Amino acid sequence: MAQAETDKFGRPLVVVTGMGVVTSLGRGQDENWAALTAGRSGIHEIRRFSTENLRTRIAGTVDFEPVEPFCAPMLSERLAELAAGEAVAQAAFARTGEFPGPLFVAVPPVEVEWPQREALAAAASSGDEASITYSQLLAGAATRRFDAWHDLFTFGTVADRIADRFGTLGSPISLSTACSSGATAIQLGVEAIRRGEAEAALCIGTDGSVNPESLIRFSLLSALSTQNTPPEGAAKPFSKNRDGFVMGEGAAALVLESAASARARGARILGYVLGCGEKGDGFHRTRSSPDGAPIIAAIREAIEDAGLSPDDIDYVNAHGTGTPENDKMEALGCMKVMGERMGAVPISSNKSMIGHTLTAAGAVEAVMSLLTITNGRLPPTINYAVPDPAIPLDVVPNAARDSQVRFVLSNSFGFGGQNTCLVLGAEPK
Repeated sequence: MAQAETDKFGRPLVVVTGMGVVTSLGRGQDENWAALTAGRSGIHEIRRFSTENLRTRIAGTVDFEPVEPFCAPMLSERLAELAAGEAVAQAAFARTGEFPGPLFVAVPPVEVEWPQREALAAAASSGDEASITYSQLLAGAATRRFDAWHDLFTFGTVADRIADRFGTLGSPISLSTACSSGATAIQLGVEAIRRGEAEAALCIGTDGSVNPESLIRFSLLSALSTQNTPPEGAAKPFSKNRDGFVMGEGAAALVLESAASARARGARILGYVLGCGEKGDGFHRTRSSPDGAPIIAAIREAIEDAGLSPDDIDYVNAHGTGTPENDKMEALGCMKVMGERMGAVPISSNKSMIGHTLTAAGAVEAVMSLLTITNGRLPPTINYAVPDPAIPLDVVPNAARDSQVRFVLSNSFGFGGQNTCLVLGAEPK
């Protein structure tokens, strides 16, 4: 019997033929999967900059990839390059350096960081840095000593450089939809293939933005955990004593193809992206709508887009940040869509070990979801010692669990109401 190349809606089936990932746990699928299923945390004390007098002093930073100059765009680019290199190599196209499709990159918002601001101020100063005027700053910039920064701190630069590195087709797309960005990049790739605009797409989520500014801003929003000791115990999704998320860094890349294209070239199919659901929620800059309607709609839409019913979902890779608000609303959304059965559907949060990789999270967790399907093993939610009675879910606690999985719901819910859900599968139903 011939394998299907279209879904039940008549759209091209979208398969994954390459994956790459890097987080604070290490480089590549093998290192990350081994650490994740062993319940090992990549969260540690921040050594990159002084955290003196800060309430939060921990993060899942990637410290084993030095870049120069050290700043969020440079690290984000390096992490994206590593993840994409692994994914494209696994996809094994005939021609290297000529990726046969477009590029979609989720990257963090960029701005000139304090080291660069201080250097510009020094160039503008006439000896009294306390009284630098705007005109002096313009004069300092006009020396042309800082032209390279213009490119470095321009939003589309990371995508442009990755496109050059891998030879993708067309203009690269940069996007930032808060913490759902990585999932949105995948959704855009899926839609391009379904519309027949491309036979393949390179989809990346990357974030290397643990710096003083971002740490302080999230702290001012009361979003971060302040349980600094021990660092590996701070991220506690779904626990009653959770007190916020822990920032993390990382990147993941997926090579998406139409099933027809992949089979025609004899590619190994790693899994399917079967459904995507996206709903906006303008209720509040950090809080979800109290009725959970946008989250519920995104989950429901992803399952319906996959041609499945809620009863088909075998496992939920949770957004699971560990903030009191997010975990409560995610549980509400899952229970509303899947009903009483949700109490027996296993759910876990990778963020308990790698922290919240922000712009990269949706892509990182999509890779982990596909590895879950491939290996029949559910990563745990570590630090789950005090269950929240208001969240009656089957949280995979502290140790990995063996389980055969066909369909995974992977959730990404961002600040500002950016909600994107994916359904990944071993095969179509």
